[in-house]
Amino acid sequence: MKGLEGKRAIVTGGGGGLGTAICKRLAEAGVIVGVFDLNKEAAEKVASEIGGSASAYAVDISDQAAVIAGVQAFENDHGPADILVNNAGWDKVGNFLDTDKDLWEKIVGINLWGPLHMTHAVGQGMAARGGGKIITIASDAARVGSSGEGVYSACKGGMVSFSKTLARELARKNVNVNVVCPGPSDTPILNDFVGEGEMGQKIYEGLKRAIPFKRLGQPEDFGGIVAFLASEEADYITGQVISVSGGLTMAG
Repeated sequence: MKGLEGKRAIVTGGGGGLGTAICKRLAEAGVIVGVFDLNKEAAEKVASEIGGSASAYAVDISDQAAVIAGVQAFENDHGPADILVNNAGWDKVGNFLDTDKDLWEKIVGINLWGPLHMTHAVGQGMAARGGGKIITIASDAARVGSSGEGVYSACKGGMVSFSKTLARELARKNVNVNVVCPGPSDTPILNDFVGEGEMGQKIYEGLKRAIPFKRLGQPEDFGGIVAFLASEEADYITGQVISVSGGLTMAG
């Protein structure tokens, strides 16, 4: 990808499966990566696997003060962030009417407030410098809904709308804002969704049959599109929502 060598990126949820794949893909392209994760050990493990071009930061993205401190620490260590990947996410599956406000607040804190905090902290510097790439990992649940993930879907849908608005606001500052929506993928959230045992296996196999490529997404399937959107190849792309779902969702 053109224009990634020497750039500086922050990836939230960088210690998880999808985040790890994104961090490694960016590092392969020559990007200096800040691995942000609530789990310090997981972030450090990823940074260690990448090597000298990555650093780990323990950050609770639902806490705005922690985000500001984390971004400042990264930029003190490596310089201003050129790329932000809002990847961190969390959910607990359950029918909406069976859930309570405490759960809603946790889901909203991570999936909505978290990327808002990160984007506000990093985006100000990008706008002032006249350039940057913001990429948010949402979900196809934002586009088509997903039973048992009502609040999570609302948060992801909110980030789609927010990103389109921000793309308009920051276009004259040469800051590109785009969204990647994974379809069903082999992640802890999906495993919680399908459950265990025979019924869980039936749901798992049913999902695979519904996907034209006949398999679930793997973390490695998403690093390429993120690297592309972060690169100079995507300088004329902003405000877009791209599904990576093996063809399961083909919404216009």
